Amino acid sequence: MFNRSAVLAVVIATSLCSATVGAQSDVAIGKDIKVTIALHGYTCDEVIDVKHNGDSDYLASCKDGNRYRVFVDKEGRVVVQKK
Repeated sequence: MFNRSAVLAVVIATSLCSATVGAQSDVAIGKDIKVTIALHGYTCDEVIDVKHNGDSDYLASCKDGNRYRVFVDKEGRVVVQKK
């Protein structure tokens, strides 16, 4: 069975691969980021904007006004920080 960190790493890796496809992938990245936020126990009704800050580092804005930084730390763990 996969642990939560492994699943989240796969979600982020999928987002990174999708990012190279183009505008159509923006929707997929938003969905992946939303799932990652939810798996960390935070609320986000809909991701309306995602800024790519760097390698495996995103800033997501949700329709409900919440903002989150989603990134992979030095130990390879996916982290979600409420902004």
